[in-house]
Amino acid sequence: MTALITGGTKGIGAAIVQILLENGIDIHINARNLKDLQAQHSELTNTYADRSITFSSNDLATKEGVQSLIEDFSAEHKTIDILVNNAGVFYPGKTSEEDAGTLESMIETNLYSAYYLTRGLLPMIKQSKAGHIFNMCSIASKIAYPNGGSYSISKFALLGYTKVLREELKEEGIKVTAIMPGATWSNSWAGVDLPESRLMAARDIAISVWSAIQMSPAAVVEDITIRPQLGDL
Repeated sequence: MTALITGGTKGIGAAIVQILLENGIDIHINARNLKDLQAQHSELTNTYADRSITFSSNDLATKEGVQSLIEDFSAEHKTIDILVNNAGVFYPGKTSEEDAGTLESMIETNLYSAYYLTRGLLPMIKQSKAGHIFNMCSIASKIAYPNGGSYSISKFALLGYTKVLREELKEEGIKVTAIMPGATWSNSWAGVDLPESRLMAARDIAISVWSAIQMSPAAVVEDITIRPQLGDL
């Protein structure tokens, strides 16, 4: 099996890469920072010498970047079984106060990247008759929270797109799952004065993805909501 993970060098994306490799899945990793990709690739290939691990640096905030990723992936792989649309950005603020262009920026990265990448790879996914698409949504896809601003708008939209995909692809044997995590340790929370147990580990989210993959062809987990034990921040 082969998986493509966007935003795969840090946080939740990196944890998903790790758990899929542990379970024998070949991986293609996308991120914007080439140095991060090269460092990660060197480390992973030393640990998982028997796995195919490829990568490409593309900016998925643009259609050109998405098309470049599709071409890079297709040059390395002939099939795809798992697509994890994890690339995203977060800028805090109120919609009435945030900088002009904030909504557009987050829609481009958080929604359009998943939309255009999925469209471009669907012919390959359909070949397997058993693919699985994961869209990394958020608690902010369900509840507008203070200072969430345009981020919440983009994540509400991504959840809507995920539901549309689910309806469109169920007869094709392709599963579609929305992952909606609450506060999870990542670079966004670096330096925050909170105990480690207050936020979830990225590994927790990765475990949920792998659990959904293991379902039989007769079952699909449509959405997964995961929150810290003590609730949202």
